Amino acid sequence: MNWRFETVSVVGLGYIGLPTAAMFASRRVKVVGIDVNERTVETINRGEIHIVEPDLDIAVHSAVNEGYLRASTQPEAADAFLIAVPTPFKGDNHEPDLAYIEAASRAIAPVLKAGDLVVLESTSPVGATEQMAAWLAEERSDLTFPQDAGEQSDVRIAHCPERVLPGKVMQELIHNDRVIGGMTPRCSEAAVALYKVFVEGECVVTNARTAEMTKLTENSFRDVNIAFANELSMICDKLDIDVWELIALANRHPRVNILQPGPGVGGHCIAVDPWFIVSKTPDEARLIRTAREVNDAKPEWVVEKVWAAIGEYLLNNPDKTARDVTIAAYGLTFKADIDDLRGSPALQIVKTLAKKHPGCVLAVDPNVSLEALSDDYISIVNEDIARQNGKIHVALVDHAEFQHTPVPSGTLIDVRALWK
Repeated sequence: MNWRFETVSVVGLGYIGLPTAAMFASRRVKVVGIDVNERTVETINRGEIHIVEPDLDIAVHSAVNEGYLRASTQPEAADAFLIAVPTPFKGDNHEPDLAYIEAASRAIAPVLKAGDLVVLESTSPVGATEQMAAWLAEERSDLTFPQDAGEQSDVRIAHCPERVLPGKVMQELIHNDRVIGGMTPRCSEAAVALYKVFVEGECVVTNARTAEMTKLTENSFRDVNIAFANELSMICDKLDIDVWELIALANRHPRVNILQPGPGVGGHCIAVDPWFIVSKTPDEARLIRTAREVNDAKPEWVVEKVWAAIGEYLLNNPDKTARDVTIAAYGLTFKADIDDLRGSPALQIVKTLAKKHPGCVLAVDPNVSLEALSDDYISIVNEDIARQNGKIHVALVDHAEFQHTPVPSGTLIDVRALWK
């Protein structure tokens, strides 16, 4: 069947939605981006961007100027709808919160028509795509959906999780393989046709549940491996062993590839997705849960190292008080060379230090502005000021700007091997 997608609507213009919208628009497809944030909509309609991602600004500027991309706060009719909204937790038990997906589903329902395709891109617990289809069906009893009409449904439903690396999103959207999980084979066929507008990688077809679980599995695999490295770093600290040297030596084994430890795990994927598996299968997902607990505990371990360093400094300088000790923290984002603060363990560490330490806490991050941070406790300064004033220096993120700079003078707590 020849699928035609003259207009695509992307709901949620964040770190995934906006690049995806720009990618379709770059292929001369009319794109309407939908976002509840009026400032985001206004920024995009000026041909500008509200996030940091290499090459995205050029793509958006060109797409808006050429008339292929515009943004709105209200859903409009289209041939395909991509939902790329957040899926956070609710409460303290890591229970998935599908409220944003539900809101997006009910918002687009009035403008759906027979022949449309709806794709859920948001990383979701298993069964979320079926739940989305149920919400759509509740709103539009005049249309049929795959859960009831199967291949003959008026509206096609599929899940296609993103799997891109922040900082390389524009390239990876094109070149990475995509997992396409339709609720029926015909739904999958429509979704493949949509993504082949710009995807040069292979579009691999499966069902919706397997597609959902694939993304969760990929990130859980990474989380478990990071947890091993983070646990090693804490063991080595207790045994007075250089973990960086240890890992380098162990990795000389032809079948060993241990990752590098850090301050924890952040972002909206690796730190979140494993809990979606645990929420569905709590008795079976024991290793996945343990890995999450190890990584979630690492920021507090770093904080304790800072408190210990302050105590040692005061022991060696009895004429000083804690108020005289300035802490300089290097990096706030959840990974290097991006501006994304979502779930950042570095930010969590710095906020804890700033709220509890009576002295000054300085933060250095070339990608984050004070306005973006909106925290009264933290002072963002340039690296020179931090180096000159800091007594305790904490390396949290290995931004490129920090590489190969002189080692600061003072006590060093380096969880990224930045100064080795």
